[in-house]
Amino acid sequence: MNIKQLTFGLLAIVLISCNSTPKDKNTKETESYSDIKIVGAMKNVMWKGELGSSIDLDTISDKNGLYGLGPIIYLTGELLINNGKSYVSKVTSDSTMTVEKTFKTSAPFFVYGNVTEWNEINLPANIKTMQGLEEFIDDKTTEFKRPFAFKLIGQVLSAIIHIQNLPERTKVSSPDEAHQGQTNYYIASEDVEIIGFFSTEHKGIFTHHDSFLHMHLITKDESKMGHLDELEIGEMKLYLPKK
Repeated sequence: MNIKQLTFGLLAIVLISCNSTPKDKNTKETESYSDIKIVGAMKNVMWKGELGSSIDLDTISDKNGLYGLGPIIYLTGELLINNGKSYVSKVTSDSTMTVEKTFKTSAPFFVYGNVTEWNEINLPANIKTMQGLEEFIDDKTTEFKRPFAFKLIGQVLSAIIHIQNLPERTKVSSPDEAHQGQTNYYIASEDVEIIGFFSTEHKGIFTHHDSFLHMHLITKDESKMGHLDELEIGEMKLYLPKK
């Protein structure tokens, strides 16, 4: 056998081997729910003062089963998309707010995704706090594609939500500066819906540095909505996206 024949034979073996390589048996099937989309980053807003628009909400084309949350540009309010309906809340006083339905708004950072099918889970009676909820969700979703959206529906015994209300033309270079004007609201014994996003990998992007959760709460009568800071759960059901 000459060198040309040997070279051709080896090349043929390599090609056959490449074409017949079996697929990785450990490759997991992609989950059926859609990927979560993230624009901007919380840390860039807090530390770099990037307060302008990263997304106009009315440019999100697929509003079927759409969920999303973030602050308004220049930190002048809070945003929530709940099943294709967009809510904008703004401070009017230390005890009052406005909640408007509109997609004509923008956010410096925003997390969103589409979910049309949910699995309903009764929360155990011992799950009362945000920390307990985070641990419960983490434990229940070890096989989930992350990040993902979730929601809770039912009664809160108590909750504290906030709305950003940064004074006009304020420069921001730290979280303390970013939270100037933030107004807190106390909620007691109300029926609510909580929309959240869970991730172990996005601290400083759309969750705070000490949490896997970012949640906004809206009351059943849609008169109050804001970023959820504290929570005492009454009787609630947890909804996770169907895989």
